[in-house]
Amino acid sequence: MTEEIFSYNSLAAVPTAYRSQMLEERESKEPAMNLFQKNEFKETPFLPVSPEEVPPRPPSFPKKPSPKICGSNYPLSIVFIVVNEFCERFSYYGMKAVLTLYFLYFLHWSEDTSTSVYHAFTSLCYFTPILGAAIADSWLGKFKTIIYLSLVYVLGHVIKSMGALPILGGQMLHTVLSMVGLSLIALGTGGIKPCVAAFGGDQFEEKHAEERTRYFSVFYLSINAGSLISTFVTPMLRGDVQCFGKDCYALAFGVPGLLMVIALVVFAMGSKIYRKPPPEGNIVTQVVRCIWFAISNRFKNRSADIPKREHWLDWAAEKYPRQLIMDVKALTRVLFLYIPLPMFWALLDQQGSRWTLQATRMNGNLGFFVLQPDQMQVLNPFLVLIFIPLFDLVIYPLVSKCGINFTSLRKMAVGMILACLAFAVAATVEIKINEMAPPQPDSQEIFLQVLNLADNEVKVTVLGDENNSLLAESVKSFQKMPHYSKLHLKTKSQNFHFQLKYHNLSVYTEHSVEEKKWYTLIIREDGKSISSMMVKDEENKTTNGMTAMRFVNTLHEEINISLGTDTSLGVEADYGVSAYRTVQRGEYSAVPCRTKNEDFSLNLGLLDFGAAYLFVITNSTGQGPQAWKMEYIPANKMSIAWQLPQYVLVTAGEVMFSVTGLEFSYSQAPSSMKSVLQAAWLLTVAVGNIIVLIVAQFSSLVQWAEFILFSCLLLVVCLIFSIMGHYYVPIKLEDIQGSADKQIPQIQGNMINLETKKTKL
Repeated sequence: MTEEIFSYNSLAAVPTAYRSQMLEERESKEPAMNLFQKNEFKETPFLPVSPEEVPPRPPSFPKKPSPKICGSNYPLSIVFIVVNEFCERFSYYGMKAVLTLYFLYFLHWSEDTSTSVYHAFTSLCYFTPILGAAIADSWLGKFKTIIYLSLVYVLGHVIKSMGALPILGGQMLHTVLSMVGLSLIALGTGGIKPCVAAFGGDQFEEKHAEERTRYFSVFYLSINAGSLISTFVTPMLRGDVQCFGKDCYALAFGVPGLLMVIALVVFAMGSKIYRKPPPEGNIVTQVVRCIWFAISNRFKNRSADIPKREHWLDWAAEKYPRQLIMDVKALTRVLFLYIPLPMFWALLDQQGSRWTLQATRMNGNLGFFVLQPDQMQVLNPFLVLIFIPLFDLVIYPLVSKCGINFTSLRKMAVGMILACLAFAVAATVEIKINEMAPPQPDSQEIFLQVLNLADNEVKVTVLGDENNSLLAESVKSFQKMPHYSKLHLKTKSQNFHFQLKYHNLSVYTEHSVEEKKWYTLIIREDGKSISSMMVKDEENKTTNGMTAMRFVNTLHEEINISLGTDTSLGVEADYGVSAYRTVQRGEYSAVPCRTKNEDFSLNLGLLDFGAAYLFVITNSTGQGPQAWKMEYIPANKMSIAWQLPQYVLVTAGEVMFSVTGLEFSYSQAPSSMKSVLQAAWLLTVAVGNIIVLIVAQFSSLVQWAEFILFSCLLLVVCLIFSIMGHYYVPIKLEDIQGSADKQIPQIQGNMINLETKKTKL
């Protein structure tokens, strides 16, 4: 969450210092060079040379007094803004917390595709703030931009929730609605991101700077409170509530959508008391234009007769003020250090994708509480709130007392190393999970177990040269097999012949199987003889940490089993085998069942994380129907608590990297460039998510190897960043202003010989 800490610092519109400096420069020149009147300079953010390029500047908004909170210096309007931010962050992070599992288990995408789309959405959310800032600063103003894009935001939530309704169309319609909804959400959340906090800062008068600083602390607290609560609550709405017999993704998306509606309504309620500054021009656009003009001007004037200039940005001096050029020079020095940063975000943002998928294969029972796989993400905002004061008040002062010069760049490098270690730990956990998981059949192999439902033991022999010794002992009645037996095939599909010895009878049967599958051979009584049927089992671990089950009905009546408020499972009579159903982990001591003639309940006992069970319904004791239980895929053995070390490491790395990085950036660039730095910082997050998208889509590595790959890549990037930081010479911002008058000394004498587009000299 720390990538948002300083989004509220992008408050400066277009600095008036540049306008005043242009005025001073023009006044000092010859009268023939003065194409404009003095009052025109006061209306121009960066004065172009040609009159047609001078953008009009709207008048300043009236400094009317705003209502205060309980007689303090805090404007009443910030209450609406803080509540709006809390609800919006609840909306965004709540929806995002369940997004990966929605792709995987509702849309039935692969893990790689789910990860790719998740990070594509995250990347888009960090590209769109550039668009939102441009709209607010150059066209609509912050207030209207927030209102209009919040409406787009709400519409995206509505469409996204509709895409999670199972009764609404098929998978294609669900996919289309989901993609349209996510695109609108990305436009909405990204578009208002740079506006809301800055709009709150606009509510304060300049003399109340201290109160404005405290407001930003409360604003950041609302961000983390919204993300913390929503990341914990929405997975519960998904898993603990059943909709149409499945996880209620529609509710998990609908509640965040409702919070966004509340955010919009609350924000609009304060409309009459807001101070609404008009758009004043976008500094990012001015910086880009300055850089582009310098490059194009240098390209047009390649002649050897034209003297070279000290810096390539000096070629913008014909159109832009010296102070702006000096500020952009300082900015580019910082942006150069941003080049390696996306790799850190590539690791950090996998908490909601790869790490959540890892949690689905772990046991969430902590003894005192049962965690859903997607609830582990709540650790990040929780630990951020703990680590920021811990590092500032304890760790950094202790390091300083030890005589270690812990500079900002060194802190960022250490943060990268901690993220590397976090992914190394994640790889170790992944290896342990794979060791505890049941083995998978390879090519030309199947896994087979025998379930004997007859009243006496049965000797099973697989006829053939390779497999005749697999089942050496007889299978007793209702014997729980300890494991599957591996059978080898000669082709991808094959017919197996079995000999069943029951009492003095020998029964021969034939069944067809396919490679890489799991099967159960069910033996049942058939009068005085026996017969068999081959049933295909679950091939992999069950989904998102839930429990899978199926039933075999030995009664002579069809049974309807209620596994939840909306879930009913029918099992045909006379050894009918049901389809698989998944339920939440828990104790199922009285499951309602119904036949044509009676109602009864079954005690299924504890159904644990990730396990798959087979229940045989019998009535052999005369005490009513009962369920005989067999676990054929074991429950997840590794506790989800083993993810705690990797979350601690990556969050500590995030605090050292993100907070320190932005503080360092702002200390090395002029205050006028803060909004440009924020834009560049958000772009590094977007590029980092694109890196994950590419690796997930085109890498064929197993998961633990992919974790190691990311860890090694960040380690290499950390080395490069350390070398760059070693040769970086920190500057003092007051030196920028002081050196502006000493730069570009030879420009004025050569201006007449330069070819500049749309420039009058």
